Amino acid sequence: MNVVLISVYELGRQPFSLASPAAWLAQTGCNVACVDLAVESFGQCIDAIASADLVAFSLPMHTATKLVGGLVRRVRDINPAAHLCFYGLYAPLNEHYLRSLGGETILGGEFEEGLMALVQGLMATSKNGKPPHNNREQNSKPLVSLRRQKFLVPDRSGLPPLYKYAQLQFPSGSTKLTGYTEASRGCKHSCRHCPVVPVYKGSFRIVQRDVVLADIRQQVALGAHHITFGDPDFFNGPRHAIGIVDALHKEFPNLTYDVTIKIEHLLQNRHLLRALRETGCLFVTSAVESVDEHVLTIYGKNHTRQDFVECVEILRSIGLQINPTFIAFSPWTTLLSYADFLHLIVKLDLIDNVAPVQYALRLLIPASSKLLDLEEVRSLVGEYDQQNLVYPWVHPEPLVDELQSNVMAAVQKGVSWRESRRRIFQRIWELAQQTCCESTGQQWRSSLLDQAPPRASIPFLTEPWYC
Repeated sequence: MNVVLISVYELGRQPFSLASPAAWLAQTGCNVACVDLAVESFGQCIDAIASADLVAFSLPMHTATKLVGGLVRRVRDINPAAHLCFYGLYAPLNEHYLRSLGGETILGGEFEEGLMALVQGLMATSKNGKPPHNNREQNSKPLVSLRRQKFLVPDRSGLPPLYKYAQLQFPSGSTKLTGYTEASRGCKHSCRHCPVVPVYKGSFRIVQRDVVLADIRQQVALGAHHITFGDPDFFNGPRHAIGIVDALHKEFPNLTYDVTIKIEHLLQNRHLLRALRETGCLFVTSAVESVDEHVLTIYGKNHTRQDFVECVEILRSIGLQINPTFIAFSPWTTLLSYADFLHLIVKLDLIDNVAPVQYALRLLIPASSKLLDLEEVRSLVGEYDQQNLVYPWVHPEPLVDELQSNVMAAVQKGVSWRESRRRIFQRIWELAQQTCCESTGQQWRSSLLDQAPPRASIPFLTEPWYC
C-alpha cells in the first residue's frame, strides 16, 4: 500500500507532523512518501500522489488549513481513487469544510495511532477485493484521540534537508542550522482564543524522553546546532521538560535551543529558569497577546500586564531573552491602546525582541473557538466564513482597521527589503502616531523612541511565530 503524507506549512520547521507518523506507518509495511510543500514543489510529488492509496494532509495551524483547499483539488484530479485524510490540530476544528473537500477521515489530538489504524483498515479492505476508497463509511466520523501513546522516534529520512528550513540568525548575520522537535502536545490551560483548547480540553500528552532525545540526536547528526521545541507550553510538565534539557546538555554541551512558555508558567516556575539558561536556552517565546487588562480577561490568559513586565525583568536578569507574541488588533483595540502597546515595547526595551509581524496580527476566531462562549463575542461576529475559516468581525472604529492594514503593509515591505526590526518599528510608530494624532489630537513623546538603545545580542528565528 502506498501512503503520501503532505505538509503545506509549518512555520518554516521540518515537520514533526510528517516524521512522526512516517515512523509509525513504516511498521505496517506500506510505502510512505513525505512531501513538504513549504519547501518542495507540487511537481515533485505528482508520481507519488498518482500511485497513492492514501493521501493524508497535516493541518497543525490555520494557515495550512487555508492553503489546503486548492491543493486537494489538484490531488483529486491526479488520483480520484485515493482515500483522503486530514489530521492535526485544525482538522477536527474544520470538519465540515474538510468533508466538503472530499475528506473521508478526520483525525485530531494524538493522531499517530489513528493513522496506523486507518492504514491497517484500508489494507485489510483492499485484501478483501475492494478498492481502499470504499472504506469511507467506517471512517466518516472525526476522531479526536487523547490516548497516551508510546511514541516512536520520528523518521526524518524522507524529508528535505535542514538547511531548507528556518534558521537561527544572529545580529552579525551568521546563522545556525536549526532542528525542530516536540516534547509534549496539548495544554492544561484553557485560554479562550487558543485552538489547542477545543481539541485537548485542558489536557496535555508527553512525548517520552528517550524519543525526544533520539530525535534531537539524529538532527544533530544531520548538522543541527540549535533546536526549537514546538510544545504549546514547555512547562506544562516542568519536571519532564527539565529532565530533557538536562540530558540534552550533558550529551551536547554546545547545542542551543528555544522553548515556548506562557507568562503564568514562567512566574510559577521562576526557580527553573536559570536551569534553562545553563543548559543552552537562548530565548523563550511567550504568547503575551495583549497588554490591555480587559482584553487579557476576555482571552482568559491568567496573567496581567504587570506579570508580563515582571517576566521581562526576570528573564533578562538571568541572561534569557523573551520573544513575546501578540494579537495586536482585536475588536477591543483602540487607537490609544495600540499607542500604549507600542510605548510599552519601547519602555521595556523590546524592539529587537519582537518579530515585526506581531505588531500587525489580527484576532482570528475560528470554528469551535472558546471565545464564542462569550455573548460579547457572539454579538460582534458575522456568519462563519468558510473560505477564510473564521467568524469575521469589523472594528467599530474604521480607523483601527485601516491602521491594521497599513501596519501589515509596512511590515511586509520592511521584511521584503530586509530592514532591521528597529527600522520597521520606526515605520509602525510613525503610522500609529499619525493616525492617533489625527483622530484624537494627542501628541506622542517622539523622543522616547529616539532614546531607545539597540540591543545587539538578540538572536531570532528567520521564520517568525504566527498561526
